[in-house]
Amino acid sequence: MVKLAVLILTYNEEPHIEECINSAAFADEIVVIDSGSTDRTEEIATSLGAKIAVRPMADGFAAQRNFALTQTDAEWVMFLDADERITPELAAEMRAVVDKNEPLAYQILRQNYVFHQRMKHGGFRPDFSLRLYPRNTITWSGVVHEAAHVTIPIQKLKSVMIHYTYDDWTRYFNKFNNYTSLMAQKSWEQGKRSSLVHITLRPWWAFIKVYILQSGWRDGKLGFIMAVFHFFYTMTKYVKLYYYQEAWDKK
Repeated sequence: MVKLAVLILTYNEEPHIEECINSAAFADEIVVIDSGSTDRTEEIATSLGAKIAVRPMADGFAAQRNFALTQTDAEWVMFLDADERITPELAAEMRAVVDKNEPLAYQILRQNYVFHQRMKHGGFRPDFSLRLYPRNTITWSGVVHEAAHVTIPIQKLKSVMIHYTYDDWTRYFNKFNNYTSLMAQKSWEQGKRSSLVHITLRPWWAFIKVYILQSGWRDGKLGFIMAVFHFFYTMTKYVKLYYYQEAWDKK
């Protein structure tokens, strides 16, 4: 029988990890790669029968995912975030695909919920994510917003998974700060530079894109709030890049 492993990256995911693992109970193996949680994440995952591997998040998300691939011998793997849930329909479809064992990789449509509201437009509109593949066909690259690379054709599954993107403002702003720093660093390493023009104009384009062009306004009050925060996310990223390069130039 062809085996499927669900791989879950975690860090202090106590509020989410139980429901996440339960939604993946159909899999042959569940592997949690924890980057040093200080809450009950590991305890809960272990009690639910998951295999635990601890590895500090020292070199980015892609390296963490590549490490995860070495922690199972299953022929097929699916990456699942702790704030995501596999629906029963998706579980059945995935099991059927794995049993066929054809050389194909699969994208899965995510329905995104932000502060308990399902988002249908803007930056949090439903999106396809490449998640299910034979283990020996996938590699990852990138420090943040990592990218999956496969060596086989890609298809889309019909069923969806649920993504509870944010449900706590403290968590949102912690991620906001961490991601803008990582993106600034990534931009610097790619040879990109920031200026007052970027800091002034790029945020406006980011807002117009998600709120107007992608119809974020149709998601009501929360659609507007998240578009405004996307404005400040973009500005913060370019401000950090600007001062990062300024500090470098003084060395």
